[in-house]
Amino acid sequence: MTDAPQHLLLVDDERAFREVIAERLGESGFRVEQAGTGEEALERLNEFAFDILITDLRLPGVDGRQVLDEAFARYPEITAIVITGFGGVREAVEVTRLGAEGFITKPFQFEELLHELATASEKRRLKSENAYLRAQLQDRFKLEGIIGRTPIMLQLFELIRTVAATSSTVLITGETGTGKELAARAIHDASPRRSQRFVALNCSAIPETLLEAELFGHVRGAFTGAIANRQGRLEQANRGTLFLDEVGTMSPALQAKLLRVLQSREFERVGDSMTVKVDVRVVAATNSDLKRMVTDGTFREDLFYRLNVIPVRIPALRERRADIPLLSQYFLDGFAREAKPARGRVTIAQEAQQALMAFEWPGNVRQLENVIERAFALSPGRSQILASDLPPELQQSPVAVDPAEYVLPEPGVDLDAVVARFEYALIKRALDRTDGNKSQAADLLQLKRTTLIEKLKRLERS
Repeated sequence: MTDAPQHLLLVDDERAFREVIAERLGESGFRVEQAGTGEEALERLNEFAFDILITDLRLPGVDGRQVLDEAFARYPEITAIVITGFGGVREAVEVTRLGAEGFITKPFQFEELLHELATASEKRRLKSENAYLRAQLQDRFKLEGIIGRTPIMLQLFELIRTVAATSSTVLITGETGTGKELAARAIHDASPRRSQRFVALNCSAIPETLLEAELFGHVRGAFTGAIANRQGRLEQANRGTLFLDEVGTMSPALQAKLLRVLQSREFERVGDSMTVKVDVRVVAATNSDLKRMVTDGTFREDLFYRLNVIPVRIPALRERRADIPLLSQYFLDGFAREAKPARGRVTIAQEAQQALMAFEWPGNVRQLENVIERAFALSPGRSQILASDLPPELQQSPVAVDPAEYVLPEPGVDLDAVVARFEYALIKRALDRTDGNKSQAADLLQLKRTTLIEKLKRLERS
């Protein structure tokens, strides 16, 4: 029991029995109040937040089930134990479903009740601790929509938190679908500018002829269709953050104008001569190799260094395969909540999870989300996603190459089968690279040609 006295409400319509139990509970350190009916119990619950509820199941008028329902509706963390003279398996299952932690059949020894109280309190304590730990883990493994628990992602979270406290320009790099905009939003949301606007502009999604006006704004009559003055994204993001996605697609002329903004924090709207000053933090992103573009002369070197003050690289999904189960379940939980009608808990079968982890994911997290959505749609009414629900290319995926990132299922694995699939995958990759030339493939794998052929035949038969 805890050091502080626990307040307990005892509900039973047998007065003599109730008073004896209440006295013994008081001697054991509990502060006990009594109720002889369900109605009286509800009045007591209205007046005070008890730590523990002990109630008979069968009461005249409002019965014990209703008392339990009302108690949990008001106080979800209350510990409840049911005592009854008509106990059976069905009643025990029912009160457990209602939320009771213990079930005792009359007559019973008082020590049995104390044991149930101690057990129930321990269960409640562990549940509370687990909820706290889960919340801590979620905070650690999630940052403003970015999810991960691999070392590379934990390092990314730490970098984002550090970068966010500054006003320096940030260049986010990473493949398509890795979550570059999510990282930009995380930087903004963790920064002193969080109360101001986060304005995003995809430079590759707007025609070059309109991109300048979209970025800097324009005045009436600046070009055909400019029927009124219009703020650009830079002004909209004043005192906040401007996110420039796919910045590598900007024309050289626009690159020069962006460079001036970064240097002087001022610009002119299209068609205007008046200078506009802004206080804006620029976060840029690209999936292009800007260093190579600088070498090729397609991207300004001075702009590259202005943007690349703090580089932040988002790893590809295949670099953090151990995050795939976490991400998959996160997406699956979201689709289950949004379903009409909402579906209960849906999980992913281990075989399907292995296929997800083995795939190369050229589209990264965005592609994974699409695959999970497809699998969810193809499994109506089921509580588990199967490997057969995945696209064909995933069903044929070999085991992930890095054993350190292979998720070992709870029941274990057939090691010989896993090793065989891994071996077969390597041979197939070697043959693909050599256009089917077995001699060259054998050289790649440091095998004799005859050994490779024998292995291939054996593996194809298994």
